[in-house]
Amino acid sequence: MSIEVKDLSFRYGKILALDGVSMRLGEGAVGLLGPNGAGKSTLLRILLGFLVPGRGEGRVLGFDIRREQAKIRRAVGYMPESDCFVAGMDAVTFTAYFGELSGMPRQEAMKRAHEVLFYVGLGEARYRLLDTYSAGMKQRLKLAQALVHDPKILFLDEPTSNLDPTGRREVLELIRDISANKAIQVLLSSHILDDIEFLCETVVILKQGRVAAEGRMDDLRTIHYSLYELRLKGDGEVFRRDLEAIGCRVEVMEDGLVKIYTPEGSDRMDIFRAAARAGVQVRYFVKSQTSLEDLFAGVVGVD
Repeated sequence: MSIEVKDLSFRYGKILALDGVSMRLGEGAVGLLGPNGAGKSTLLRILLGFLVPGRGEGRVLGFDIRREQAKIRRAVGYMPESDCFVAGMDAVTFTAYFGELSGMPRQEAMKRAHEVLFYVGLGEARYRLLDTYSAGMKQRLKLAQALVHDPKILFLDEPTSNLDPTGRREVLELIRDISANKAIQVLLSSHILDDIEFLCETVVILKQGRVAAEGRMDDLRTIHYSLYELRLKGDGEVFRRDLEAIGCRVEVMEDGLVKIYTPEGSDRMDIFRAAARAGVQVRYFVKSQTSLEDLFAGVVGVD
């Protein structure tokens, strides 16, 4: 396994950001999901060696997260959510500089900087000052600096933020090519569920500093709950309360469609029995193919 952590905990003063997080991640693209405050950024910073956990242990590419932080940072690439640019510098100099920070000789770093800038689509603009770059170009540049030293793992924090639909799609295609064809593992932290569903087969969902779900998305959809969609005639409030009392989660959409997440081991006939008790008619009923958005809502319990 390229990333292994066991019983990680971390506090910011009295705030418990991570509480006993354990996971084992292999190759490929992995999505890291969770609502604000779930501990995603804290976990990334610990894996990168920027923070030391209060409890627990872990390894990234075999390097200890407590004692070998510098080795981890030389072996991984990091694309932060916030901008990390140096005013007055052109793109090729900037990218080569990050290569040198990762331990590359200057000449090799400059050669590699040209290569990765062409790869991310900035070859023609590599001598332009960063101050003149658009939001989409800056995202590509952050990806280039994360790739310049040929890392084994790429940590991406909200890589498509502030992009228009076309730019977002292009960056996602780049990341998918990196994961599929460059033998680089990708750990993608994002609040955009569609991005992770597009790129990742495996997902880790954090909730309140703990792992709420982990595994292949197809397996998680099946194991944790089933999703049914229906339309009702009659007052559905008693029906909703009855289902929630047996562990279901009920959502009423704007168009009147009712989504019901049933827990593992439940019987779909529970839905019809609840409808009979509440005196409502089920006019439409189908077991739905779940999306990552449905998985996230079903596990974490937020929209």
